Amino acid sequence: MILPKVRDMRFVTIRRGGTLTDENHRLLAEWAATCAEHVLPLFEAVRPDDPRPRAAIEHARAWIRGEVRMMQARAAGGHAMGAARDLTGAARFAAYAAGQAAVVAHVAAHELGAAAYAIKAVRASVPADEAEAAGRRECHWQRDQLPPQIRELVLDDQRLRNDICWHVFDV
Repeated sequence: MILPKVRDMRFVTIRRGGTLTDENHRLLAEWAATCAEHVLPLFEAVRPDDPRPRAAIEHARAWIRGEVRMMQARAAGGHAMGAARDLTGAARFAAYAAGQAAVVAHVAAHELGAAAYAIKAVRASVPADEAEAAGRRECHWQRDQLPPQIRELVLDDQRLRNDICWHVFDV
């Protein structure tokens, strides 16, 4: 569960009654794609012939550029999450990160899902005694990638949803 029970109107676009601008929606999607792409090699090392997670990230970016419709990006995200189903560990979480990144086109609040799953992927990719430190480094790396226009929004979102995102944003 990465979405709150009550929608945060800051992640709902203006045309749907929220306060999120289209520009910031695209920035959230790009940041989510960047987070997912950073850990994509953890999936591809296990399933080099499965293009679904990479395609999901590509669809997220194509949506940002206006080249595909939201439904196409959302469907690609679902396919990436399907690639995760029979896996465990880092590869599974990396595929989920890619899927979450693609569905930001549909629900902007999935941006945190992409980031959280990416941190889980990094944690799962190292020995257990190194997992917390690796997760903190990944979280810091992700925060360094945040565009200034959405930085405070995302950091506040991390604070508010950290408990339903496995506390991965504790740094």
